[in-house]
Amino acid sequence: MIKNIKLLNKIAKVGTDKLDRELFNVGEDVENPYGIMVRSANMLDMEFNPELRAIARAGAGVNNIPIDRCTEAGIVVFNTPGANANAVKELVICGLMLASRNVVGGVEWAKTLTEDVAKQVEKGKSKFAGVEVRGKTLGVIGLGAIGGMVANTAVHLGMDVVGCDPYLSVEGAWNLNHHVQKGAKYEDLYESADYLTLHVPSTPQTKGMINKETIAKMKDGVRILNFSRADLVVAADIKEALESGKVAAYVTDFPTEDILGVPGVVAIPHLGASTEESEDNCAVMAALQLADYMSNGNIRNSVNFPAISMPRSGDCRLCILHKNIPAMLAGFTTLCSEQGINIENMTNKSRGDVAFTLLDVTGTPDEASIAKLKAMDGVMRVRVL
Repeated sequence: MIKNIKLLNKIAKVGTDKLDRELFNVGEDVENPYGIMVRSANMLDMEFNPELRAIARAGAGVNNIPIDRCTEAGIVVFNTPGANANAVKELVICGLMLASRNVVGGVEWAKTLTEDVAKQVEKGKSKFAGVEVRGKTLGVIGLGAIGGMVANTAVHLGMDVVGCDPYLSVEGAWNLNHHVQKGAKYEDLYESADYLTLHVPSTPQTKGMINKETIAKMKDGVRILNFSRADLVVAADIKEALESGKVAAYVTDFPTEDILGVPGVVAIPHLGASTEESEDNCAVMAALQLADYMSNGNIRNSVNFPAISMPRSGDCRLCILHKNIPAMLAGFTTLCSEQGINIENMTNKSRGDVAFTLLDVTGTPDEASIAKLKAMDGVMRVRVL
């Protein structure tokens, strides 16, 4: 059966071309989709059709998708971490320079000059003098795909780099330049950094993490970069700190009404991932992940279900999304045995309150067997491939 894939935004053709048209019907106007590909479209109030199995976000952030509601419905949500990391890293480095040199102010001033421009430039340029980054300390909060690349690049710019990430992966640690120093806690960075850059997701724990209390622990004249999410920083507190001089500059890729036009703020209109290369990378990654899940049940880079994969064997694969509660696996194997279904291979992974089990079996279970499987307490969704 050909599966419908609905595009909620314009997705790069290099990505949608990865979806085999003999298996998938792809377009903006398809109805009753099995899968959705999305970038920034707001899905928070969207009604989901019963056939919907997966949503692939061509990007890292998923705040436009109702994750909890998807999980309850057994809809796997994918994102593409790292696909746009280089694009964001490059803009962060640009932001580092904009925080150091009043380029934005100087450019706007230069636009006002009308005559004897060269003379006026030489006379007025001192108003826009800045500082150099070489020899300064950069504190990096979050050392994931983007934060790690920023830290490594800053080392090559001659900066002293201190990073802190309580959830740093082994792979992330291996990718860090050995000159990146480790901060045991965020406070270590607040106290030492001339520049502070944020690379953590918006969570209940991180929202408002840059506030009056944490700013008070920082160096006078600190420069803060926020290319993660607007609500990591308390707008009123950063405005007060800019006015007093405690913070010398605030560069963000997430403008809000509270900070636009505030002296010392450089507000970039969310351009971090806005490159041709980044959009292509995200589209390809999202499409491949969606296709693999649709065709094989494998999950990679899901934000609400565990990563899981298994080579195909047997005649048929059962994909079971279920609650992470005791005796689920025993229930599956017992039911298969009672129905005369031989299991050739299986794997199971859990993530918090949910889990996913793949069963490769001999033959194709009949509708009655699948109905019994779906009716088991704790089972959220069953797919037969």
